[in-house]
Amino acid sequence: MTENSEEVLADPVGTIVRLVSNVEKHLDTDRVRDIVCDLVRSRAGRRNLAQALHDNPSLLRTGKPPAPFRVAKLLMALREAGAQDVALPHCGECGRPRPYVGSRSGGRWGCSPCFDKPAICAGCHQQRRVVRRDRHGQPRCAKCPDTDGDPVKELTQLITGLDSALDEDTVRTALERATKRPAGQYRLAWAVIDRPELLTSAGHEAPTPAVLRFISELVAGGATTVVKPACPRCHGVKALSKLLDGQRICRACFAKHAAVPCARCGAVREPATRDAAGQPLCPTCLIRDPVNQEVCVGCGRRRPVAVRLADGVRCPSCRPKEIQECGHCGRTAPCEMSRATGQPWCERCQQRWATCTGCGTVAQARGGSFEEPLCAKCTNPNPKFWGRCPVCETTWQLSPRACQRCVLDQRIRDLLGNDTGTIGPELVPFHEALTSAERPDVALAWISRPKVQDLLERIGDERRVTHDILDGLPAGKVLAHLRSVLVATGALTPRDERLVALEKWITETVQARTDLTARRILHGYAVWHHLRRLRRRIGDQHTTQLQDLNVRCHVTAADNFLTWLAAQGLALDACTQADVERWMTDPAFTYREETGHFVRWSVQHRHAHGLTFGTVRWTGPQGTIDSEKRWADARRLLNDDTLPTADRVAGLLLILYAQKISTISQLTVDDVHITDETVAITFGTSPVVLPMPLATLVRELLANRQGKAKIGTPDDVPWLFPGGQPGRPLSDSQIGLRLHKIGIRPQQDRSTALFTLAAELPAAILARMLGVHIQVAVQWQKASGGDWAAYAADVSRRTIPT
Repeated sequence: MTENSEEVLADPVGTIVRLVSNVEKHLDTDRVRDIVCDLVRSRAGRRNLAQALHDNPSLLRTGKPPAPFRVAKLLMALREAGAQDVALPHCGECGRPRPYVGSRSGGRWGCSPCFDKPAICAGCHQQRRVVRRDRHGQPRCAKCPDTDGDPVKELTQLITGLDSALDEDTVRTALERATKRPAGQYRLAWAVIDRPELLTSAGHEAPTPAVLRFISELVAGGATTVVKPACPRCHGVKALSKLLDGQRICRACFAKHAAVPCARCGAVREPATRDAAGQPLCPTCLIRDPVNQEVCVGCGRRRPVAVRLADGVRCPSCRPKEIQECGHCGRTAPCEMSRATGQPWCERCQQRWATCTGCGTVAQARGGSFEEPLCAKCTNPNPKFWGRCPVCETTWQLSPRACQRCVLDQRIRDLLGNDTGTIGPELVPFHEALTSAERPDVALAWISRPKVQDLLERIGDERRVTHDILDGLPAGKVLAHLRSVLVATGALTPRDERLVALEKWITETVQARTDLTARRILHGYAVWHHLRRLRRRIGDQHTTQLQDLNVRCHVTAADNFLTWLAAQGLALDACTQADVERWMTDPAFTYREETGHFVRWSVQHRHAHGLTFGTVRWTGPQGTIDSEKRWADARRLLNDDTLPTADRVAGLLLILYAQKISTISQLTVDDVHITDETVAITFGTSPVVLPMPLATLVRELLANRQGKAKIGTPDDVPWLFPGGQPGRPLSDSQIGLRLHKIGIRPQQDRSTALFTLAAELPAAILARMLGVHIQVAVQWQKASGGDWAAYAADVSRRTIPT
């Protein structure tokens, strides 16, 4: 490759501008550069044009073919812009200069009289110049129009009879927008008249793209029977821009079909270009190709060109950004000029997604202010200003790349689909939930994580998803979150994950014991006693964190005691009271109450003999009862607007109504009863009417509750405190951490609240209103010194005033 050829490949636009400026003196270089950039947008096209002019600069003066048709287009554009020194393109047949020429193969171009060769007219059977072709594709001269009716009128009657929502004016307007030339309108009309099913079900078999444009215009005009065709491969209703085997398919499916291994990196993708040897190159290798890179004047490295300045080219890292005040958020930061608003905007605002204050949609902010952002349509409603996503043709944007939602759709199909991108029916709800996420950028970032990609690829290999398949994958937080998304989207049936994990842990703990007798005893205690009681207690509900922890503590205590006995060379049936007391003095002795329960159970079921292990009766709260702190915290939560509403409500329910964290986390929207005047909440069997300050906070929480789960969250989330996993409430531990951050100590503050309420209310009322067991209420009443023994008699002696 010569030095001059390297210059052409490195800076094709600069080469074209330099060659044109050597000939044309009536246009400045900036104007020529704008013409070249607008005329040829692709990098390969600019290189071909630059190479042709470099090899034969006389084309600018002679305008004679053979040469690439881009040269003729450049000459026509320059002359239209006011150039006088460059030549008009000359016809390759007659040699005359023409303001407009058409292209032919082999680098030839010419005028219409020379290229439109005469043919035998189907009407007069004379050899004449062809003006149009009839319904059967036969040539017609100017004197012999097609007499087979008016196809436009026939098309209008067909469509208005097919779809009553359309009138003649709407059909004709859609036809003119689909194709402007009469010959094209006739071809479109004949195609639809011959096959009316193109408008309803067989649109993917349209003979010309104009038919698809016509269908889109009819749908935009209010059609109900006429529908946009779906891709025959992925069955998605999207732009069918490619033709394959006689069918119109979407861009993503065509890319899947055309994917081949890249000659450099080996990635199986649709080729973006081909190298000098004709080998395919993927988009990544095209960008990394040294031919497409230049030496950056900022860092001195050979990198892709981001911008060309007076001092040279700059790479993306060295692209200059002035420190300015952002026109959107108002902060001072490195900014670029927004083409949509003409104001500087920082990188944070360029990546920001928000709810548009103009139309209410969640989209990328492209205008407005930080407090009142606007989407692309509301920033500049002129549809000609914005481009469209080349895949969905829906998203308004200035970038020629696919929008984030279309990139997300393709990534998911690559992970979950087969070779054609088709996703199994069991995974369709999951695919739809991801692609319809309110924030596609969040979903795209999530599936781009290596662990998530690995899990999705394994699920895609199975072509289906079940709990058993997921149980065989490496456990972790990523798998747990993925499982919750699958359950929330309907791809998986819900199940009690805590109970499943508890059963698995018990099985592993029991199997770890080598002594068969001890294993049988521990199995009976864990499975037939605790698990059986737990299943009976929860019924159709899911296991709470406290229930799970209670079973684990009891089983761990029993396992520790059996391990100690084995270390002492003892069996449970040979254990004596002295051995039990010796175990109680051992430094490793933990879980006193749980160990005592196991010993009593063993004696009851005749696994041990003559053993006793006393229980400790609860005598009251151990911590300090600080009523002053309770009311100070309540006043702070009611009046401090800087705290999150959810934390204020959770803290007040604990402080004022002595609710456990596990109960607060399980509250649903159905537990709250709102009328025009009151707000009530049900903890037990009787609803509790909330006082006005707290009622206002609960109304606000219901109106604005929103969990952190951005993917797969169902619309009808029932939880009052939604959590980070879709379809699940905020966990007990998370609520506890958030309350600790705002100065609430759940255990101590709940004891204070329950102690105070027990002293003021009878045990029966306390149990009904707060949802605690009646025996617990009685014990707290005794501990608080509340004497309600004569409450029923007092009520019976009350006199009703007359």
